[in-house]
Amino acid sequence: MMQMIRTWLAVVLTSLLLMGSVNAQEQTQAQTQAPHNDDSLEVMQVFNQQAIDEAKSYELTDKEKQKILFFMGLGLLILLCCTAYLGISMVVFNKEVFVPHMIAAGLTVTLGLAHAVAAVVWFFPF
Repeated sequence: MMQMIRTWLAVVLTSLLLMGSVNAQEQTQAQTQAPHNDDSLEVMQVFNQQAIDEAKSYELTDKEKQKILFFMGLGLLILLCCTAYLGISMVVFNKEVFVPHMIAAGLTVTLGLAHAVAAVVWFFPF
C-alpha cells in the first residue's frame, strides 16, 4: 500500500513539474515573440499605406467627373431629341414608330436618372 502511495505521489509531483516547465516555456516564447509582433505591425503599416496611396491614384478628379457628366448630358440630349422626333413623326406624319419611340424614351429616362444620381453623389455638397 505504501508503495502505491509513493507511486501516486511521484506521478503528481512529476506532472506538476512538467506543467510548471511548460508554463515557463510558454512565457519565454511569448517574450521572444513580442518584438516579432512589433515588426509585423510595422510591416502591415507599410502595406496599408501603399494600399491607401494606390486607392488615391484611382480616384477621379473633379475635372474628370465634370467630363463624364458632360458626355452623359450630351447623350441625354441626343436621346431626348430622338424621342421627340419619333413621337412627332408618329403623331403628325402617322408613321409606325411606336416601339423605337418607347425604346428611346426608356433609354432617355434611364440615362437621365443615372446623370442625376451621379451629379448628386459627386457634387451635392458643392
